[in-house]
Amino acid sequence: MLPAIAKIVLSATAAHTIDNSTVVQSLWSGYGQIVRLELSGGTHPSVILKHIKLPDAGNHPRGWNTGLSHQRKIRSYQVEAHWYQHYAAQCANDCVVPVCLAVNAGTSETVLVLSDLDAAGFDMRKNRVEIQDIHACLDWLASFHATFLNSNAEGLWSCGTYWHLDTRPGELAALNDIALRQAAPLIDQKLRQCRYQTLVHGDAKLANFCFRPESSSPSSLPRVAAVDFQYIGRGCGMNDLAYFIGSCLNEDECGAMESQLLDYYFSVLIDRVAQKKVSVNTAELESEWRELYPVAWADFHRFIKGWSPGHWKINSYSEKLTKSVIKKLQAQRFQPS
Repeated sequence: MLPAIAKIVLSATAAHTIDNSTVVQSLWSGYGQIVRLELSGGTHPSVILKHIKLPDAGNHPRGWNTGLSHQRKIRSYQVEAHWYQHYAAQCANDCVVPVCLAVNAGTSETVLVLSDLDAAGFDMRKNRVEIQDIHACLDWLASFHATFLNSNAEGLWSCGTYWHLDTRPGELAALNDIALRQAAPLIDQKLRQCRYQTLVHGDAKLANFCFRPESSSPSSLPRVAAVDFQYIGRGCGMNDLAYFIGSCLNEDECGAMESQLLDYYFSVLIDRVAQKKVSVNTAELESEWRELYPVAWADFHRFIKGWSPGHWKINSYSEKLTKSVIKKLQAQRFQPS
């Protein structure tokens, strides 16, 4: 460990020494590492160090090594640092996130020192889920969206999600689905112009949720926490919901469970809005966002078909939903005024 980084960690935690370090994972395209540090003394037995060191050029696994891609990643780490410094503390016990202990941002290097969610009891990662696990993640998303309804997203992405259209011109140009390519601006516009906006996590896949073991999780305690806020920004909550559901269910399950999962999410959202005393018309909010669920799904489908045409998420459910959205948007576009 570099002495300058060790100094930041020790100062943030009042620890005496860093006893051990374990690499949790490398960051996408070789932009650094996430490391768990074990400490002696101080306020935390362990912390997570997110060390972002920007290379001169990207090393994207699918070949998207463009200047725009590099700039998007740089911006994403700036956004994440800003999020932890200025927004994360607003998250209550119903949408747990790591506590930010220190941020040190330079021109080509950023250091985030975060509380260790494993040490807080959220030490399980899942690649297969039961319905109670899905509900726990929907609880988190609904609480998060309620917390940040009407946020101006200052310092964050003006349009959240890592796939939003303005930052993905290369993937759009590579899209062979002509109808979807032509409809992409309409889909983007529909989502951007929705009346009820919140902060969206922007990468709310199953892999970014940390679970507390059910046996040690009384009903009074949250079941999940979330990480990775590089693409947080303003948007429609359905972006997160559609992306999350698509990350953990197959096409048959997505279709069969769509209604019940939407019903569950909105029941929690309305309850959380009331608890937080957010001044919105929840009936109008639900009506607008329900209509935008398939639009959000089509928006991600546009990205994934251009980015990786053979991806497993390209399936009959997504195709059917997207074609329906395109047909509806085109009909609205050509309606006489």
